[in-house]
Amino acid sequence: MTIDPELLALGELSLHGRLVAASNGTYQGSVSLSGASATVVYKPVEGERPLWDFPDGTLAQREFAAYVVSEALGWHVVPPTLLRDGPLGVGMVQLWIDEAEVAAGETELVDIVPQGRVPDGWVGVLEALDGRHNPVTLVHADNDALRRMAVFDAVVNNADRKGGHVLNPGDGRVYGVDHGVTFNADDKLRTVLWGWAGDPIPGELLDDVKRLAGELAGALGQQLSELITTVELTATRERCAALLKTGIFPFPSDEWPAIPWPAF
Repeated sequence: MTIDPELLALGELSLHGRLVAASNGTYQGSVSLSGASATVVYKPVEGERPLWDFPDGTLAQREFAAYVVSEALGWHVVPPTLLRDGPLGVGMVQLWIDEAEVAAGETELVDIVPQGRVPDGWVGVLEALDGRHNPVTLVHADNDALRRMAVFDAVVNNADRKGGHVLNPGDGRVYGVDHGVTFNADDKLRTVLWGWAGDPIPGELLDDVKRLAGELAGALGQQLSELITTVELTATRERCAALLKTGIFPFPSDEWPAIPWPAF
């Protein structure tokens, strides 16, 4: 999905309302410029809750840094995003993505299904009991778009890839949102996309990661150094090197929760 960069950067930002389910100040709004308009998400820095394990910089900076990496990879996993001023101060502004409705009886890209009923084209992640103590399985689609997202999350060390953070606009593309808790120097990968753990990463994705690793030593690294710390930037390079060395999707760690809570 594309948008005129000037519209996102220079358009008048008006707020429609607050998204009350979000843990930080998050607003839906619109940007308007020269007769054009677009719906956006706005997360002002002033609305952020301090996090003990992400003490440096702002969540908004990390959201923008995730977009920068997504674009550098050429994967366009993150919707168009930037840092700019708004009605409540500087914050992250991101193009709003409308999701397609899934027909009754069809499975979402990330979903919960009865245990033993993983649909064709989906892979199981874990088995558990739901709120009524029924055995269920967490599943996600087995497709290239989600593979890219899983590798992207490993690169940026995403600590919060919930099912609700995977958006399906219905045109074959898949977007990820809510990247405020990324780039930590410590391993914090928490995701619902573990279905390929230990499988080989497709060669074309590794080629992109290799190219990214080279760019992190140059202008891209300089840009990111204004958004995340030097230690975090070094850790990002090291994560790229580790993916290139093993060539496989990472396994969950035994040292921290592997699945975000809640998972959706």
